[in-house]
Amino acid sequence: MPEKLQALADLAATYVTGGSVRISGTVCEVSSSQIRIHGLSIFARVGELVTVSAEGHNELAEIIHLDPTVATAIPYRKQSGIVLGARATLVGLPSIRPDKSWLGRVIDPLGNPLDDRAELCLGRNTYLLDREPPPALTRNRVSAKLKTGVKAIDAFMPICSGQRLGIFAGSGVGKSTLLAMLSAVPDVSVVVLALVGERGREVREFLEDVLGTKRDRVIAVVATGDASPAVRRLAPKAAMSVAEYFRGQGHNVLLMIDSVTRFAHAQREHALAGGEPPVARGYPPSVFAEIARLLERSGPGPSGEGDITVFTTVLVDGDDHNDPVSDAVRGILDGHIVLDRKIAASGRWPAIDLLASLSRLASKVWTPQESETMRLARALINKFEDTRDLRLIGGYQPGTDQELDKSVALAPRLYDYLRQRPDEQAIEDPIKGIQSILKS
Repeated sequence: MPEKLQALADLAATYVTGGSVRISGTVCEVSSSQIRIHGLSIFARVGELVTVSAEGHNELAEIIHLDPTVATAIPYRKQSGIVLGARATLVGLPSIRPDKSWLGRVIDPLGNPLDDRAELCLGRNTYLLDREPPPALTRNRVSAKLKTGVKAIDAFMPICSGQRLGIFAGSGVGKSTLLAMLSAVPDVSVVVLALVGERGREVREFLEDVLGTKRDRVIAVVATGDASPAVRRLAPKAAMSVAEYFRGQGHNVLLMIDSVTRFAHAQREHALAGGEPPVARGYPPSVFAEIARLLERSGPGPSGEGDITVFTTVLVDGDDHNDPVSDAVRGILDGHIVLDRKIAASGRWPAIDLLASLSRLASKVWTPQESETMRLARALINKFEDTRDLRLIGGYQPGTDQELDKSVALAPRLYDYLRQRPDEQAIEDPIKGIQSILKS
C-alpha cells in the first residue's frame, strides 16, 4: 500500500510540474463560505487552487486546510453554485505570466483583464504569487535619490530608489490623492498599483480622474471590497509579482499598495477560516508574517536588475497609530509619512505631519549643509507647535524669547511654502526654498 501511495504522489508531482495527469476529488460538504473535498489530501498543498465543476462551468477555490481524509477550500466566488458530488481538480499554485504589453491595463489578481480592451498577451515566464524574496546578500545597495515631486517629502523625508515607505492616515485625510501625486515620479519607468478591497464605485474614478494621463505607464491590479478574502489577499501579491517581472528586466519600478491594512483584514479572514487562533486584536500570527514576507520581496534586486520602490497606505483605525497592523508595518518599512486630520482640516495639503514623518535613508541623500538646514527647520516647527497652546491663551510676549520669535515668524512661511496642489508643477530643489526662508 505505501508503494501505491508513493506512485500516486509521483503522478501528482508530474502534473504540477507540467505533465498531463489530472488529480481530482469529490465535494463532500458545502457551507456558506467553504467546501470540503474528499480524495485530494495526500496530493494537495495548502495554497493550491482547484477547479470545481458547478452548473455548467468551473469555479476556482483555494485550499486552506488539509487533514488525512479531506481538504478544505474557499471558493473565490460566494455565489459559486457548487453542489455535493461536484468534481474538484488540482491546478497548482496561483501564478501569472506578466508581459510588457500590460502597461496601461487593469487586471484581477489572477491575471485576467478587467478593462474592455483585448485579451492580455502572456509572457514566457510564470511567476508564482507567493515567491521568496531575493537573498539578502545578493541585493544591490540603496543609494540613488528618487525625486517624488512632492515638496514636503523631497525636503523633510527624502527617499532612495528601492526604499519602502508607508503612508499612515485615517479615512478621508488624502491618502489616495497623495498616491496620485507620487505616481508622477519621473525617475521610474513602470508603476504598478494594487487596489485592495477598494469600493467598486471608486475604482474607475481613481483610474480615470486621479491618475488621468499617467495611466499609460500604470498596471493596476484590482480586487474590490465585495471579492472574497482569498482574492483580496492575492491582489498585492500579484502586483508584487508584476513588479518583480519588470525589476528583472532592469526597470526601476514604483509599486503602490492601497492599502496594506485591507490586505491584513483579508489575510485575517483567510487565516481564521483555516483554523488559526487570533492572538492580537483578532489577528492570527500569519497576518504579520505575510505582511513581512510581502514587503521583503520589494527593494533593490540582485546585481543587474532594477529596484522596486514601495509606497503603501496604512489605514489607521480610529486614528490609532499603535494598532497591531500599523505597529508591525512601521517596523518593516524604511520610513513613514503620517497624514494628520487636524492639518487637513486647516486646509494645508498634503496634510503631512512633518515632525511625525521620517525617512530612515535621509542621511544617504542630504549633503551636510542640507542636513543642517533641515535640522534647523524641524527645530523651528517643533518650537512653533510646542508653544501653540501657550500662544492661544495669550501667554506669549514678543521679544522675550528670540528662538520663539523666530519660529512664530518663519514656521507659517514654511507651511505656506510646502502647500501643494495635486496638479502643481514640481520644484527642482525645495531645500533651497527652505534655506532662503530661514535666512530671511
